[in-house]
Amino acid sequence: MPVFDFSGASESKKITECTYEVFYSDNPQPTPEQPIMVLDNSKRQWKHHSCGIFLNPTKRTAFEFKEEDETIQADILKIDARFISLLRWLGENHITVRLSGANLEKEGYAVYKIREIAFGGGTKLSAEDGFLQFMIERLLASNAPEEEIEEDDKEEIGDDMKLTSIQSITDFMTCAGRTMPDNIRLWARRNLAVARSHEVSQEERRHAQRALSIMMNIQWKNNYFEAIDPKEARRILDEELYGMERVKQRIIETIIQINRTNTLPAYGLLLIGPAGTGKSQIAYAVARILKLPWTTLDMSSINDPEQLTGSSRIYANAKPGIIMDAFSMAGTSNLVFIINELDKANSGKGNGNPADVLLTLLDNLGFTDNYMECMIPTVGVYPIATANEKDQISAPLMSRFAVIEIPDYTTEEKKVIFSRFALPKVLKRMSLREEECVVTGEALDAVIDRYRSTSGIRDLEQAAEHIAANALYQIEVDHVPQVVFDKEMVNALLD
Repeated sequence: MPVFDFSGASESKKITECTYEVFYSDNPQPTPEQPIMVLDNSKRQWKHHSCGIFLNPTKRTAFEFKEEDETIQADILKIDARFISLLRWLGENHITVRLSGANLEKEGYAVYKIREIAFGGGTKLSAEDGFLQFMIERLLASNAPEEEIEEDDKEEIGDDMKLTSIQSITDFMTCAGRTMPDNIRLWARRNLAVARSHEVSQEERRHAQRALSIMMNIQWKNNYFEAIDPKEARRILDEELYGMERVKQRIIETIIQINRTNTLPAYGLLLIGPAGTGKSQIAYAVARILKLPWTTLDMSSINDPEQLTGSSRIYANAKPGIIMDAFSMAGTSNLVFIINELDKANSGKGNGNPADVLLTLLDNLGFTDNYMECMIPTVGVYPIATANEKDQISAPLMSRFAVIEIPDYTTEEKKVIFSRFALPKVLKRMSLREEECVVTGEALDAVIDRYRSTSGIRDLEQAAEHIAANALYQIEVDHVPQVVFDKEMVNALLD
């Protein structure tokens, strides 16, 4: 029989008022070898699927099995620290659950799955349907709490659920315990008191509940990052970008730094170069390598800092800012912020400078949204900015980034990009075979020469779209088997 593998977990710590030991783990996928908890099976072997209720762990740390016509109790021997508050809540509310576990020879009954059931008068969860599965998924995705403890089936996963009602928010706060950052946990208690209070206006209660719903639906993580495979990172870069060896080298250097420290670099990336040279594409590729959700901030359309910081709750139409919305949409505190046109960030009009707000986000010390009224941890935010003009960016902003200058493509590079990437990509999207749309060498030279004075490859991509669309038209309307574009045809088509 296997033995427990608590790799990555710190040494167990005895809780004197309870019979169980607590172990600290960040394991996201429980197994019999890395369980959620362990029950005593020295007197009786428990079924793989067993039903019953938890007895309040602060009084008697046991699970009461319901087997046929009898109920039998078994002590809890070990618990993952992330689940203590959840078990207490299940016990206090007498929630009937089904455990999935395995009887291991020496260790005990290793529980790796908990499901809610309702039968024989069992109490149904007071929160929304799917709350227990939502809660378990969130706890498994969270990091082990500090060591001062304060108190499989895809269709069953509840992570699509959103916490909106006061009851579900209350239950979540109870079960999440110390897995939430301390400042957010205290903030949530204050706002919950406001949301429940009859001594404040209905508008204040509504704002408090809305803020709670936003905050509780975000998975707050620490700044630990798993190692990234440099070979896979290089494959993604080669798939997304042609050439740019110096740029790729800088990105791989960043990946290696993350692997050594298991944290994000102190500085984000600032990609500077002419329009159409693939700056945004590089940013998306980095987000893909980091396996993080991404959001974009278009600084050319932001002229008021309040768009970023949100508005105060004293206004009836108050709402969070764009930055807080990004956390909410991503559902996690670890994400890539792609800041487009950073050189436009100094164009504030009247109410302040949006660039000043960006500085607080980029310093990774925390960001305060006026609507949320809470310091938002930003240690898991990786900023990637793009700009056309370096001299338009203020020195304080520049100092927050590692600068990578993106050169324009050479004529030969543009030929390769058009023939190997741009045109085949369009043909595939239009369900055309490559032999149905052929561009001769002279025609390719004509396309490149036509856009010799423009930077980037956007014009080339539009030319590929035009050529492929014309070929499709001739094949469908004129019923020709193949269209071969020569120099004269290309010039006539693109004029």
